[in-house]
Amino acid sequence: MLKPSLLQPSQYLFLQHNPFLHGSSTASLNVCSTMPSFPNKHQSLRFGSTNHRNKIKAVNSSDGTTSSSSTTSSSTSSSSSITPGPTTTKTTTTTTEVTEVVTESEDAAVEKEVEVVTTKEVVTEKFTSVRATITVTLTVGGFLNNMGLTRGLDDVRDILGQTLFMDLVSAHLDPKTGLEKEHVTGFAHRGTQKDSEMVYETDFKVPLDFGEVGAVLIENEHHKEMYIKDIVLDGLPGGPVLLTCNSWVHSKYDNPAKRVFFTNKSYLPSQTPSALVRLREEELVTLRGNGQGERKSFERVYDYDVYNDLGDPDSKLSLQRTVIGGSKEFPYPRRCRTGRPKCEADPLSEKRTSTWYVPRDEAFSEIKQLTFSAKTVYSVLHAVVPALETAIVDSDLGFPLFTSIDSLFHEGISLPPLKEQGVIRTMVPRLVNALASGDDVLRFVPPETMNRDKFFWFRDEEFGRQTLAGLNPYSIKLVTEWPLKSELDPEIYGPPESAITTEMIEREIRGFVTIQEAIREKKLYILDYHDLFLPYVGKVREIEGTTLYGSRTLFFLTPEGTLRPLVIELTRPPLNGKPQWKQTFQPSWNATGVWLWRIAKAHVLAHDSGYHQLVTHWLRTHCATEPYIIATNRQLSVMHPIYRLLHPHFRYTMEINALAREALVNAAGIIETSFSPGKYSMEICSVAYGKEWRFDQEALPANLISRGLAVEDPTAPHGLRLSIEDYPFANDGLLLWDALKQWVTDYVSHYYTDSTLVQTDHELQAWWTEIRTVGHGDKKDEPWWPELNTPQDLIDILTTIVWVTSGHHAAVNFGQYTYAGYFPNRPTIARTNVPTEDPDDEVWKNFLEKPEATLLRCFPSQIQATTIMAVLDILSNHSPDEEYMVEKMEDAWAEDEVIRAAYERFKGRSRSRRADLHIIGNESGLGDDESSLNFCYILRIQVTDSSSKLLDAPLQFGFLFKIDDDDGVVMTMASLMPKLSSKQCSTRQMDPRSRRHDIFQ
Repeated sequence: MLKPSLLQPSQYLFLQHNPFLHGSSTASLNVCSTMPSFPNKHQSLRFGSTNHRNKIKAVNSSDGTTSSSSTTSSSTSSSSSITPGPTTTKTTTTTTEVTEVVTESEDAAVEKEVEVVTTKEVVTEKFTSVRATITVTLTVGGFLNNMGLTRGLDDVRDILGQTLFMDLVSAHLDPKTGLEKEHVTGFAHRGTQKDSEMVYETDFKVPLDFGEVGAVLIENEHHKEMYIKDIVLDGLPGGPVLLTCNSWVHSKYDNPAKRVFFTNKSYLPSQTPSALVRLREEELVTLRGNGQGERKSFERVYDYDVYNDLGDPDSKLSLQRTVIGGSKEFPYPRRCRTGRPKCEADPLSEKRTSTWYVPRDEAFSEIKQLTFSAKTVYSVLHAVVPALETAIVDSDLGFPLFTSIDSLFHEGISLPPLKEQGVIRTMVPRLVNALASGDDVLRFVPPETMNRDKFFWFRDEEFGRQTLAGLNPYSIKLVTEWPLKSELDPEIYGPPESAITTEMIEREIRGFVTIQEAIREKKLYILDYHDLFLPYVGKVREIEGTTLYGSRTLFFLTPEGTLRPLVIELTRPPLNGKPQWKQTFQPSWNATGVWLWRIAKAHVLAHDSGYHQLVTHWLRTHCATEPYIIATNRQLSVMHPIYRLLHPHFRYTMEINALAREALVNAAGIIETSFSPGKYSMEICSVAYGKEWRFDQEALPANLISRGLAVEDPTAPHGLRLSIEDYPFANDGLLLWDALKQWVTDYVSHYYTDSTLVQTDHELQAWWTEIRTVGHGDKKDEPWWPELNTPQDLIDILTTIVWVTSGHHAAVNFGQYTYAGYFPNRPTIARTNVPTEDPDDEVWKNFLEKPEATLLRCFPSQIQATTIMAVLDILSNHSPDEEYMVEKMEDAWAEDEVIRAAYERFKGRSRSRRADLHIIGNESGLGDDESSLNFCYILRIQVTDSSSKLLDAPLQFGFLFKIDDDDGVVMTMASLMPKLSSKQCSTRQMDPRSRRHDIFQ
């Protein structure tokens, strides 16, 4: 017989807690209960202890009287250290004893036979132990470096293990309810630190029927944002799961919403696991924002706006600038919306503030900020440029002698004490040197072109070569009509006929062909900046210290395959009561003609420099790309395979563009003060967008065909026959284009097996529609926009975008200091008119007596030249976190076996292309005459930015590719001009990190 245990009233109820286990889905307290017995009349008492996870049944006596019971519970204990892996745990064992006691009266008790009923209930819970590891990158100024009260509070949270709160989200719905399964939650606590990374860890008990983990929600309990590199879940039945994050996570005190990170597995919208559909859609809603208010720095909102932040009229009315975009007169791609308030002086313009919003994950990494960025440029400009202005008192002062230009690379310029000396010395130790006296001197590194031949820029052969293999290989066009004629209104701009005559050309090419034969045989080519610049000549000439012409330059393709310049035409429209003026200049054998030709060539080079920087580079690779980035983030989920294909190519582009608006293309910025169009630079850029930009001609083959540099030929390599066989940009670019297109084809074909999948992909269709109608909305009605109905349509669109952000950008960006570092080769501005335009006696006399002085006065001033050279030199510094295509496979690509195999094939084809390039370089008729060698140097080119990834890519000579070996990196080059011997063009060792940067990057 068992009786109830009678306890003394002195015993008390007490609680004893278990140590808290991070990652457990529940926190429990063991309840040890002691209760006194009380005398009761005609009652039975039931008492006991319970646990919320135990199901305890009440048992009645056989005669229906109430019974009292004592209950004891036993359960297995959880270990504080969990080894990842599957586990089955018996969680509850319950024994119940029922004793019947009948009280006959208050004074006497009769004890009857006691019936003992013992029931045993075993509840079995199945779970798997999962270890979660979060890698956080330590950042300068980030959560591990902030000071003050919030730092102390954050340290306490770290000690308590409450830094990051995590939710594991199942990819499967509950089969019984059809609803999302309950999340498994827990805190991650700080673990080990290694180098620049901190590891946070936690353990989860995940039910075995939880299914595949589809996403993780993160809540940052700190007061500062933190950069999460990745999350690894180890112990799941299907093996470890990697979530590549590479993202800033805001503090919950800035925004209480949790961040969602999906696994690396890609899904089309129709294939999204049911339990992830809501999160997929909600994340896109968050990224789109509501279009209201000023954006905050921690936000990740992508929205559109026009270029209304270039001017600063509130600071000075002369800094007011035209709004670019949103009008027929000045069409333009859209930029990212910041939501800043409007200017008081100009309600159409946006205020310029100290902060320039870009979505948080578009910002430079801390590594890039410290070693290279446009922010570095901005801070250096605020120190170096004011110092230059102090050292060079007269802003209009030119270089009196060519030896004065050379002195920039030898003696340098003595500077007054610099602001931000620490920044300058750290960022540009090559540029600013401390003298023994303690003073600072700005001394430039001679570019390789200058080292090879100081007078390379004088030669006409080099002038022609650089149109095919220089910084701007996109402007040269085939002449298809004769005579040349302007399309501008003759009532405003004067007679449209060119001053270049048939006799003039045939005199230069006599002995070869007639003018008609030259056109028919594709021997005549042109740089044409006539109609684009002519409408702005009058406006630009009102700006002090600059001038402008409309220009045309004709080239002849020689039997040797090189371009020889024939004639330059400069035109001034009717101006200030004067009629139209135009004049031609040709290579000459007499001294006067030679110097006039050189001055005219300086004007054309200034035109080409401005067009290159504003149109070929800034507009076509930076501005045109920003709508692609915005639409990709607004309409394609990070789970979308097309998002994961494009994302690496967009890296840092939006930050670069924002910083360019801040310091480079803004009112009184570097472009306006140092390039010929001055304050009308962005207006001209807008006009070029309206007249020239077409998405369908941004693809390399289509671009070459549109300029007459190639025709379709199925029997030729790449399906194209080049008009100029030795065209390094095209030769190497097409090799790269083919490799990229095959990679994109393999990728797209895996996910879109038929046209129906393309047409029914609502995210994809919304993405393309938004690019056309919003991002490039000023051209939304153009008939040339490609349709998106088939996998082939998608392949063509994506290959074009990838090419623009990689091969195109690299070809017009890298090597800028190499070519423009010695500015006589590519002057950015022409400050004086040619001496034959309405000359007075004194101007003409000075020219005849000292023609080189006239040329030097035409060149940029000392402050203009040194500023551009300083910017280009600074931007030549490289960042440790640059990425190169085929060096690292994206984690999401590696997740899928088919995509991984396609990428390996792409990598293999890239190696094959390198071999092809080497063969081209050795078998393209390269002569043995070393006197033809102006310069030959190797430069590793990366193709991120505008960002993006590519191979090690194109350059002024063509595209360069790297081959790794035991000793370092060996480079090969292709199709060099002038012709080089195979020995000269074979290979050269160089620093694996060496490459050039971007004036806008």
